[in-house]
Amino acid sequence: MIATELVAQVAATVHQGTLAAPDPKGINTEGVVTFFASNIAPILLAVLGVIFIGRASRGEISKVLTSSAIAIVGLAFIAGAATLFFVGDFLIDLIFT
Repeated sequence: MIATELVAQVAATVHQGTLAAPDPKGINTEGVVTFFASNIAPILLAVLGVIFIGRASRGEISKVLTSSAIAIVGLAFIAGAATLFFVGDFLIDLIFT
């Protein structure tokens, strides 16, 4: 009698979903990107600026210009990747909806 009540209670609890495994939680990628864009990127740009100013003060203008051009091209690639993300999202919405 006790065993049947126990089995019935467990079955009811499982049916309600309280013993079911919780849904897996994903990584908040938007929060990670926002963190990097607001905290890490300005620090890295400031470090690059200090390095460029230090080189320029020693007379290494050509190295500063080369490094600056490389940094600008890198930023252009990052901006292009972000643009492609939004263009891809637009194309997927256009095709599948």
